[in-house]
Amino acid sequence: MGTEERRRGILETARRDGSVEVNRLAEQFRVAKETIRRDLHTLEEHGLVRRTHGGACPVESAGFETTLAMRTTHHVPQKSRIAAAAADLLGDAETVFVDEGFTPQLIAEALPRDRPLTVVTASLAVATVLADSEKTAVLLLGGRVRGGTMATVGHWAAGMLAGFVIDLAYIGANGISRQYGLTTPDPAVCEVKAQAMRSARRRVFTGVHTKFGAVSFCRFAGVGDFEAVVTDTGLPAAEAQRYSLLGPQVIRV
Repeated sequence: MGTEERRRGILETARRDGSVEVNRLAEQFRVAKETIRRDLHTLEEHGLVRRTHGGACPVESAGFETTLAMRTTHHVPQKSRIAAAAADLLGDAETVFVDEGFTPQLIAEALPRDRPLTVVTASLAVATVLADSEKTAVLLLGGRVRGGTMATVGHWAAGMLAGFVIDLAYIGANGISRQYGLTTPDPAVCEVKAQAMRSARRRVFTGVHTKFGAVSFCRFAGVGDFEAVVTDTGLPAAEAQRYSLLGPQVIRV
């Protein structure tokens, strides 16, 4: 097997499984671990993977994006802690935007049910979580539904969202970097996220540590646009400090 073929195989494995480990790849392709490390370094230079301790995870792009189903199987304990910490930032907000994705879905589950709350979302999963709450009014944005994420996108959703003034928005992203800000692969998704940023008085980003340093196709916000960034302790403290210098409080849980 040639170098290029092996690297394509590594990338396919990362995209299929959500992550790869150096040791397993070395066994799979019958090459030295150092060879795999060089392969991962090259793939990272091309923006296709993000190196992690002992392996790598795929970077989402215009040509590849994980489905909601896949997201429910990776980093679940970390996402649960992030969601609980994010819900604690609710304060006296009465109107809330909850983004698409698995972590926002967990945030929806963690929101209080004993007080009146209006939740605006593009996510069918989030709407389903909150639909039976007597004190929560759910407004589901209309538009084209993306099957992979089960959320509405495009100008219909963004146009509806433009008519609201929202106290707090919980925003996710496919990547967050100090240089390029927050990014997502699909322009139609970007349109909704950008409008949520404009419509909200307060904004909180939530995402696991693997999102940091990753860059996707469409930029919709800068790091300094957020009052808080909530992630897990997989993000090194020194790197968290660098992000906090751009403006937001960085919370590691």
